[in-house]
Amino acid sequence: MTHFKYPEVIQSTIKKLSSESSYKEVCHKHFFDYPMPSMAMVAEIVDLTREIIFPGYFGDSPVRPESISYYIGVNTERLFEILNRQVLAGLCFQCSTSDPEKLKKNKSCAFDIAQKFISQIPELRRVLSTDVEAGYLGDPAAKSRGEVIFCYPAIRAISSYRIAHALVKLDVPIIPRMISEMAHSETGIDIHPKAQIDEYFTIDHGTGVVVGATSIIGKNVKLYQGVTLGAKSFPLDGEGNPIKGIPRHPIVEDDVVIYSQATILGRITVGKGSVIGGNVWVTNDVKPGSKIVQFKPKDSTFVEGAGI
Repeated sequence: MTHFKYPEVIQSTIKKLSSESSYKEVCHKHFFDYPMPSMAMVAEIVDLTREIIFPGYFGDSPVRPESISYYIGVNTERLFEILNRQVLAGLCFQCSTSDPEKLKKNKSCAFDIAQKFISQIPELRRVLSTDVEAGYLGDPAAKSRGEVIFCYPAIRAISSYRIAHALVKLDVPIIPRMISEMAHSETGIDIHPKAQIDEYFTIDHGTGVVVGATSIIGKNVKLYQGVTLGAKSFPLDGEGNPIKGIPRHPIVEDDVVIYSQATILGRITVGKGSVIGGNVWVTNDVKPGSKIVQFKPKDSTFVEGAGI
């Protein structure tokens, strides 16, 4: 039996873990001596933005007309400070040089991005209020809009998506993906921050929903649990490498309902007003107003509208 001496074990382990050959594959090189983005601080960005958008539902700010401006003001200033630092950390994350001029430029850019994001919060509230309305009107079990905000995972996932998407449009690196993956862990709903989703969007139940990066979703669209808006296998270039950056996920037009476990793959269009039944596999365009369902067991009738 081997006997270890505690101090020797500690020192030996530290030496091995401090060797560059040990950590070089898991250590990202960026601006020297500048902190990496913080998961905890990014989570606070989401929490503060939700608290500002939905006063009283997130955090502990009271909702009284005589004091609401004070609490929103405190939270907004705190949000600006954290966002400014985390955006700067994100900008530095993608750099491999410590050039002082580059750092100065990144600081100015982060400050400007933080201001622009703060200015967009009223519009985020307006759009998210339409998502709450869609959730309330789309679920007979919902007793109030407040219940939808408090209890429905869709609102947490969609609010995180809309925050992350706003940052994507401001060209913020890494932070939007961190936000989307936090929401994925929190709700089981995976919405890529680059997806484009219009107003009155809702997800019923939600667990297992996946919305890919180049998906485009119109107004008044409803998804159920387990829906995938995904891509087919990557096309390859002449050297056999995957071609990235091309549109590869579905376009879902206005007023579409997609039921549980449906899988929609590739750059196809699901036409306005269509209904996609549960557990179907769709890889071709769907005409507007179509109803896509599984085979009926007693006959060969397939669909109303476009085929799969």
